[in-house]
Amino acid sequence: MHAGIDPQNMAKKCSLRRGIVVGLVSLTLALISLLLNGTNCAASTVTVVFVAAKKPICPQIMLSPFLLVALTASLTSSRSVIPVTVESGTSPSITAQAAAQELLRRRKARANLLNFVEFTFPQYVPEPVHELMGATLDRVAARELRRVMIFAPPQHGKSELVSVRLPAYWLGRHPDDPIILTSYGADLAGSKSRQARNLVESDEYQRLFPDVGTPRDSRAVNEWSIAGRRGGMLAAGVGGPITGHGAMLGIIDDPFENWEQAQSQTYRDRVWDWYKSTFRTRILEAGVIILIMTRWHEDDLAGRLIGERGDEWTILRLPALAETQEERDENDRRLGLPTGQPDLLGRAPGEPLAPKRFSIDALASLKRDVGSLVWNAEYQGSPRAPEGNRFKRSWFEIVNVAPTVARRVRYWDKAGTAGGGAFTAGVLMAAAGGQYFIEDVVRGQWSALERETTIKQTAQLDQQRGHVEIWHEQEPGSGGKESAESTTRNLAGFSVHAERPTGNKDVRMEPLAAQAEAGNVKLVRGLWNGPWLDEITAIPNGAFRDQGDGSSGAFNKLVNVLDGKLIY
Repeated sequence: MHAGIDPQNMAKKCSLRRGIVVGLVSLTLALISLLLNGTNCAASTVTVVFVAAKKPICPQIMLSPFLLVALTASLTSSRSVIPVTVESGTSPSITAQAAAQELLRRRKARANLLNFVEFTFPQYVPEPVHELMGATLDRVAARELRRVMIFAPPQHGKSELVSVRLPAYWLGRHPDDPIILTSYGADLAGSKSRQARNLVESDEYQRLFPDVGTPRDSRAVNEWSIAGRRGGMLAAGVGGPITGHGAMLGIIDDPFENWEQAQSQTYRDRVWDWYKSTFRTRILEAGVIILIMTRWHEDDLAGRLIGERGDEWTILRLPALAETQEERDENDRRLGLPTGQPDLLGRAPGEPLAPKRFSIDALASLKRDVGSLVWNAEYQGSPRAPEGNRFKRSWFEIVNVAPTVARRVRYWDKAGTAGGGAFTAGVLMAAAGGQYFIEDVVRGQWSALERETTIKQTAQLDQQRGHVEIWHEQEPGSGGKESAESTTRNLAGFSVHAERPTGNKDVRMEPLAAQAEAGNVKLVRGLWNGPWLDEITAIPNGAFRDQGDGSSGAFNKLVNVLDGKLIY
């Protein structure tokens, strides 16, 4: 030992140096918090916690061989705690860069759904499709979007994002805005609700939103709340008890359990009535509705909502395998969606939606196993009604022109709802030499005024073909009579007739079906060919039959058919 050195004084100086180091680290972390949070972190505090030690290294404080330095910083109105390990006699092991990265990670998790998912569920593997869905749901959380539909294949992560992670994230950001989650069955809705509740109660979540939690007396699986706030979640099946509750976020996660339910007209009507009379009335002003489902049928809940007010919805149709532009336009047209749109992910035709989950080979195997009907509906989001047992595509030859000399009839099957409901269809058919040519189809969802204007314009254009008889159907009741009289007056000067058909529509269609099967019904090439074939081959399983009824009406007038029987 050197002369003049006081051991006690030297120990004090060493301890002082260590204290200065710890203080500087704490101050550095506090400054990082300030930089990350700007002027909003005035409430930020820095706490250095020392645990009593077995061996003292400073006369003023007792330190253990390992020190815990905790930074408590206000990040977007929430505290964060970052553990720091310090070994006795060394500098703290955390660096300013590591602290900044952790703080930034938490800040991002509060501001972005996909970052929130990765923070609370590290095993989740996001792909571009999840980035697209996440970005859309971020706009929901920011209240930029109020109506969203997502159609994606099973096991591609849509329910995890929408029905589990989004509710927890939503309540972290909007703890006073309640949620209603529904599905085809109460058990499935309850399962998603349980996962969301457990997430809110998790340590990871509490690091992000420490002021958001569940009270002990209100955490049932089907109904739980946020302590001290108005938010929470109610879970129920379609038709289940949700009356008496309001929601700022309403989620419907598959209203149909399977193909069989969706094919039932009765069940589709029941789901529609439930949506209109129960679910929709629970959504508060400025509230959000998200619908995720398998498109089993063209006339399912999504189909009816698109037909009624499709322009109000943001719709993500995400097929398992990317389509060609022609396929995409054809499918979107049938589903009532805008045509000419690119693939939402910029994929080339045939590329898989989420290759880390399902490769091209895996999807090809699935397609072989499930068949085209299920594949188109469940994996491509493009339901096709199963081909009916009365008309086949192969029966109809497409020709370039019809004979000039022929007897012609335009038959109108009328409806009167603008933008939704049934269609009005006018079918022009020509008869010559024992064969029948469907030359043109005009179809739309029009108001009564729009319909009458279109019918008259069509009659004027049909004059270019020579003499064309015009027939239109008179529906039962006084309203049907008044509508028929209005159409007849509107077509003054033309050869126009109204009829009150009797008997079953399928029976009236039999004469046309017989001639089509014999190869005597041709289609003149036109843009209407595809929609007409889709509809008539789906009878009686399809959502609509207006073109089919218009076609049978025109045919029966050409050959003088009454109640399905030829009149000679």
